[in-house]
Amino acid sequence: MSNIYIQEPPTSGKVVLKTSVGDIDIELFTKEAPLACRNFIQLCLENYYNNTVFHRLVRDFIVQGGDPNGDGSGGESIFGKPFKDEFHSRLRFVRRGLVAMANSGKNDNGSQFFFTLAATPELQNKHTIFGKVTGETVFNMTKLADGEVDEYEKPIYCHKIIKTNVLINPFTDIIPRQNYKQEEPKHKKEKHSKKEKGVKNFGLLSFGEEANEDEEESLMNKKFTGMKSTHDVLTDPKLSKESYAAEKLQNQEDEEFLEEKAKDEEEILKTTEMIRNKLKSRKTPAEVCQEQNEKSDSDSDNSDYDLHADAKKMKLEKVKKIREEIVKLKTDYKNEQKVKEKSEAVEKSKKETAKETMKDYFSEHEKYLSKNQNLPKKGASREMHTLELLSKFKSKLQSAKEKPTVNDEESEDDNSWLSHNLRFEDNSAVLARDASTKSDEWYDVYHPRNPLNKRKRENVGKKDSKK
Repeated sequence: MSNIYIQEPPTSGKVVLKTSVGDIDIELFTKEAPLACRNFIQLCLENYYNNTVFHRLVRDFIVQGGDPNGDGSGGESIFGKPFKDEFHSRLRFVRRGLVAMANSGKNDNGSQFFFTLAATPELQNKHTIFGKVTGETVFNMTKLADGEVDEYEKPIYCHKIIKTNVLINPFTDIIPRQNYKQEEPKHKKEKHSKKEKGVKNFGLLSFGEEANEDEEESLMNKKFTGMKSTHDVLTDPKLSKESYAAEKLQNQEDEEFLEEKAKDEEEILKTTEMIRNKLKSRKTPAEVCQEQNEKSDSDSDNSDYDLHADAKKMKLEKVKKIREEIVKLKTDYKNEQKVKEKSEAVEKSKKETAKETMKDYFSEHEKYLSKNQNLPKKGASREMHTLELLSKFKSKLQSAKEKPTVNDEESEDDNSWLSHNLRFEDNSAVLARDASTKSDEWYDVYHPRNPLNKRKRENVGKKDSKK
């Protein structure tokens, strides 16, 4: 197991998920999967995962969450669209506690993620691994697999992500979006409840003038505890005597709203006109090339006065070179296609010839198999069968020997070889030669000191002298 941990690359980010099961520490592979890690960290900073549910559970496989809808149908990335998969050779689904992006296909990553509960090699190169669960919080993660599940792999009592905390954020340029910031709870804003004012007991110690003033204020408040008339309100020093014209304010607000609406409509019309004019003024690439050529001709005449003529010429030369390269590439591509077509045709012809030659082989092979099927199995029946074959072969040989011999040219039957006689060349050594029969290989050996040989030589010499 230690080898698996050593193969994984180092982490550079950390997030804590506070769940209904306990805290889960997640360390992020920000260098190997930068898009997925940026997306996860920013969503955590925006409190996107708060109060979301782990909506899917597969025993000994995965636990999936991160969907605000709670059914696996929702979730968006920070980029406004699904982002690409990110695979790394050192990140593999070989153990539990890995964090990966959930998707419905290739390059379709949003906000949903899952934890692995065991080794899942079938998910390799299909889902982006961007983090791992560390420390003893792995045991809290395994608690997510506890509980019953319905037919659709949804837990009956779902566990929840209560809050997310980003401890280490390597992406310093992340700015959370305001739309996803959660408002503070109302009970924190209005903590101070209204308290009743205390009533002074003037029976206690008094302090001269201050005590008298307080007594007068308390008496005034007691007198006017009932309903007040309009005259009393008008004479109240705390209220302003100016009348509040509500109708005028409403009219002013309506006028301002209409003016703003008219301004917005004018701006929309202007932008549409600008877009139409730009679309009309767009030119085809051929017209643009013509204009550039004309400008280059005019610039060549006024080269003494134009400082940027050389730069324009260089650009035109580069454009020409690029076009020539494109033409060459097209021709090379066409030639390669032709060569491929020819090679394919040759291969097809070879395959057809091979099929024809193989037909004979298969036919003979089928005959052989049919004969072998009829043969008896091991035992006495197999021995009897072989003896019968030998007797048949002997009878064929005898019949072939009894028949008269026929020339090889006339006999073209398959069984003609049975009547042939097998003869070998006689290479035995000759022990002595017959002196009466002399062949071309015969030769005489004369010893010079032999008296017989001397007489023969003398007689031959006499005959020569007489002649």
